[in-house]
Amino acid sequence: MTASGAQTELRLVVLGRTGTGRRSTVCSILGLQDEHQGKDDGQTEECSKHRGEAAGRQVLVVSSPDWFSADCHPEERRRHISDMITLSCPGPHAFLLCVSVNQPADGETKALDVLEKLFGASAVSRNTILLFTNMEELEEDERLEDYLVTWRKDLQVLLQRCGGRYHTLETRSESEALEGMLEKVEEAVKESGEEHFSSLLYEEVEEQVRKKQIEIVRERRKDAQDDPSSLRDSEVTDEEMEEAREEAERSIGDLNVDLDNIFPSSSISPASPFASSLRSFWETLVAWLKWLPTLVRREALLGALVGLFVGGPFGGMVGATVGSVATEVGRRKTQKTK
Repeated sequence: MTASGAQTELRLVVLGRTGTGRRSTVCSILGLQDEHQGKDDGQTEECSKHRGEAAGRQVLVVSSPDWFSADCHPEERRRHISDMITLSCPGPHAFLLCVSVNQPADGETKALDVLEKLFGASAVSRNTILLFTNMEELEEDERLEDYLVTWRKDLQVLLQRCGGRYHTLETRSESEALEGMLEKVEEAVKESGEEHFSSLLYEEVEEQVRKKQIEIVRERRKDAQDDPSSLRDSEVTDEEMEEAREEAERSIGDLNVDLDNIFPSSSISPASPFASSLRSFWETLVAWLKWLPTLVRREALLGALVGLFVGGPFGGMVGATVGSVATEVGRRKTQKTK
């Protein structure tokens, strides 16, 4: 990317597990019609890069699949992470993590953990913004801030890790919401004291991309000349480098990133489909609560059931979180039917 591009183009990496509206978020930022509206994010299996204009700014949006899930195959995970880093080089201005307000935050907690291990703590504390989705679950006159304080202690923990930065694009005025989000991105960058987020890993990959760009430019010049002379790096123009950028990114391939320490083999062993099992269990309980509005102290029952399902002290902790959130979802569904 040219120096001027680095100064004027906001690079955004959109993350989110399946069902959190990652695709809709990308479409909202770029002002696109979501042709797959209502379909699961899981159908988007590849990392993708899009350029456009948003609220008077040039933006580059990288949409990355749910590679932090325990269900993701290790080879696919490596490919997704490699693509995400390469496509957002020399570094994003912000990571935008889509978070559903009506789901437990276990997946998002894992996502922040992985970002910290890959890029360092500042990737989360300075350059990550939570984007809340599925806002229709809130009452019409209920403020998001009140909902988080009253019902979602788990999401407050995420907010603390991200420096309190959050936003939602699901409002009546999408243009104002988008403007507000980009202002928060720019404010986060300013507070960080850097032009954009970077790390040793991003620097290494950017160097690989630039070397490949130069190689591509040289090859293109040779093809265009009968008697090509040797070229010095200084003779390669910014325009030529930019034209070779996309091909250079595609040629990088999987990066040599040590993921074993981040995703130990036990996380994908038969002993730990825990996350997917818990989510399935959660969804079943929430559906059940929709038609049991008179059940007494549902959070206590849910906590007990989850504690029994998981077992041990950890089961009690998870049960408390699941029960609290599920009780609120059940209450809202009941009120909406009155």
